[in-house]
Amino acid sequence: MNAMRHPYAGTGDHTGSYYAASANPAPLRAELAGTHETDIAVLGAGYSGLSTALHLAERGHKVAVVEGARIGWGASGRNGGQVVNGLNASLQTIRARYGQDTANFVAGLVTEGGDIIRERVATYGIQCDLKPGNVFAALTDAQLREIEARWKLWRGYGIDSQDMLSADQMRDHVASDRYVGGMIDRKGGHMHPLNLALGEAAALESRGGTIFEMSPVTSVQTEGARPSLRTAKGEIRAKTLVICGNAYLGDVVPALESRIMPVSTQIMATEPLGDLAATLMPSDTCIEDVRYILDYYRMSADKRLLFGGGTVYGGTDPKDITAKLWKNMVKVFPQLAQTRIDYAWSGNFALSFSRVPQMGRIGQNTYFAHGYSGHGVTGSHTFGRILAEAICGDTGRFDVFAGLPWIPFPGGRTFRVPYSVMGSWWYGLRDRLGV
Repeated sequence: MNAMRHPYAGTGDHTGSYYAASANPAPLRAELAGTHETDIAVLGAGYSGLSTALHLAERGHKVAVVEGARIGWGASGRNGGQVVNGLNASLQTIRARYGQDTANFVAGLVTEGGDIIRERVATYGIQCDLKPGNVFAALTDAQLREIEARWKLWRGYGIDSQDMLSADQMRDHVASDRYVGGMIDRKGGHMHPLNLALGEAAALESRGGTIFEMSPVTSVQTEGARPSLRTAKGEIRAKTLVICGNAYLGDVVPALESRIMPVSTQIMATEPLGDLAATLMPSDTCIEDVRYILDYYRMSADKRLLFGGGTVYGGTDPKDITAKLWKNMVKVFPQLAQTRIDYAWSGNFALSFSRVPQMGRIGQNTYFAHGYSGHGVTGSHTFGRILAEAICGDTGRFDVFAGLPWIPFPGGRTFRVPYSVMGSWWYGLRDRLGV
C-alpha cells in the first residue's frame, strides 16, 4: 500500500487553547530529513503513539516517532483532561454484542489506562496537575437509574472504586441544583492534557527514543518486510511501523480511512475565579453528565472553569464556540453569568461506529490503533501498552481486540455525517424528554 496526502496541520502550531497558553516549556524537535533506519517507527505523537513508543523504549527498542505538527497537537493536547475509566461502549453492550468472555476481558482492563497515567506521572515526575476523582452526574431519575445499573454491573466484575451519590452528596462536588444524583469514581481524575503529552515525550527521549516534529507524513508503505513512511524531506524505514494518527490521520492510509469518523468537541476556559472556584466545585473533582450530547467540566490549577460539550460530526469547528457552550454553563452555574471567557477552542476525536476502539495489523509488520470515541485519554494509554506487548511477541490481548469485527458507517463517507446527525438528534430528543 502506498498512499499520498497533503499535510493536515497547517502551520503545525498548537491551537489557541488554555492548554497551549499554560504549557510547560518544551523544545522544538527537528524535522525529519534524510533517510533513517530504526527498529520501530511510530506515526503520531499523541497519547497512543507516545504510550506505545515509551513502553517499547523501556524494553530496550530503538524507537522513532514522527509527528506532523507539535507534540500533542491533536486531541491529546486539546481534550477535557478527564481521566474516565471505561470504553464508550458499555460492558453491557460488549457482553450482548461479543459474548461474556469478551466482556470479562474488557472489564479486566477498563481501569488500566488511568493506572498507567498515574505511574507515568510518578515515575518520570511529569508536572501536569494530576488530581483524583471524576463524577458522573444525572439530570433525571431515568439517568440516575442508568448510572446505578452501571455501578452494579461494574461491581459484578470486581470493580469497586465507584460509589453512588445522592442529590445532597452531589453538592459535595458541584454547587448546582441541576442534578438528582450521580456516581463518583475514585480511580478517575483530571489533569493538564498537553503537559501530560509533553512529559511523556520527554520521558521517551530520556529512554533513548527520537521524536521528529513538524513533519507531516506524505506516504506510508506497509507492504514487504520493512515498512516505511515518508515526509517532504525524509524517510524512515523500520522493522515495525505503528500508525497512531487517529482523528487526524486523513487519507494517508486508505485502509483505515473508512473505519472512523472525525468528530469535534468544544471547550472554553473562564477567567481565574479565585475563591469562587472552591465554592462551585468543593472537592476539585471533574464532572460529566450522562446525556448523549453531554457537558463535562472541571477546575484548572489556576482556578478557571474548563467547560466542554457539544459535537460536530465530520470534525468541523462551530463559528462561535463560546456562544455554543455558554447557555449550558450558566444552567449549571448561574453564578457565572457575568464571567469573562478567556479561551475557547475545538478539537477532533475519532468515532467508530461500534463505539469500541479498533486495533489491528496491516500487512506483515504494520500495526494501528484508533477510534476511542471520546474515551481516548485512558484508552490510548492502555492500547499503547497492548501494542507494545504484541510487537514484543505477546499477542494475547492484541488478538482479542484485533479479532473483534468492525462495523462501517452506514452510507460510507458520503452519508456517515448526516446519518450520525440524525442519530444524535434522536438521542438528544430522548435526553430532553427525560426518557
